[in-house]
Amino acid sequence: MPSNIQLVAVDLDGTLLDSNKQVSDATAAALACLPAQSVRLVIASARPPRSVRPIYSALKLNTWQINYNGALIWDEPSQTVLYHAPMKPELVLSVIERARDMFEEVAVSCEILDRWYTDAVQQMYMTETGRLFRPDVVAPIEEFCREPVTKLMLMGEPPMISRLEQLLLQEYPNANIVCEPELLQVMSPKADKALALRRVAAHYGVAMENVMAIGDAANDIAMLKSVGVGIAMDNAHPLVKRAAKWVAPSNNDHGVLAALRKYGLCP
Repeated sequence: MPSNIQLVAVDLDGTLLDSNKQVSDATAAALACLPAQSVRLVIASARPPRSVRPIYSALKLNTWQINYNGALIWDEPSQTVLYHAPMKPELVLSVIERARDMFEEVAVSCEILDRWYTDAVQQMYMTETGRLFRPDVVAPIEEFCREPVTKLMLMGEPPMISRLEQLLLQEYPNANIVCEPELLQVMSPKADKALALRRVAAHYGVAMENVMAIGDAANDIAMLKSVGVGIAMDNAHPLVKRAAKWVAPSNNDHGVLAALRKYGLCP
């Protein structure tokens, strides 16, 4: 199927990366064909820049990237912040206080730009980035929640996280809250992959109707709806599939490669 796609935005975990957190050789080879067709590849991830860096480097990219679900737009080659939508420190402290009032044992971490702050390292609950890196700062929360916070993470047993999600959605309706079984991510309402992608596409002079976006999670829905071609992975949540123009094979079955082939972006 021929297309007029000029930019491809792709999520990482559950989308471009398989369950072993790898990009298949076949998919990497297909992505390497995009520049010859004047198609840019942009990573749009919940991860911070340091956690995206090995993948960005392996794919030989030079484009802007979207981090923290859109709370940060980052230029990796120049190590420059292009857009940042953090939360006020007093809001973050309030959320942490309410969470620990309810569950004293909840693990708390903050990302401020590309640095990880926490008051205790808990091996039992780790994000993918937490498995790859050590905290930059381990200190009482009041010591580092003095400046705007890019992302707050609350971690614990799934029943605890489910209860906290209900509480925070009720008491902080304007926050951007993303829930996983053992993790709550809390960000500014301006942290939005769709809004960030609009900024990136505008920078490259690409209309959103000429953008393909590929994702698998709830935080990808707005992005898929905002572009000309929204692709969901077969492993995606049903709501994500409903928002997509086409459902590709799973992340373990070269779904991104299949999407590129379907829309004529690679052999």
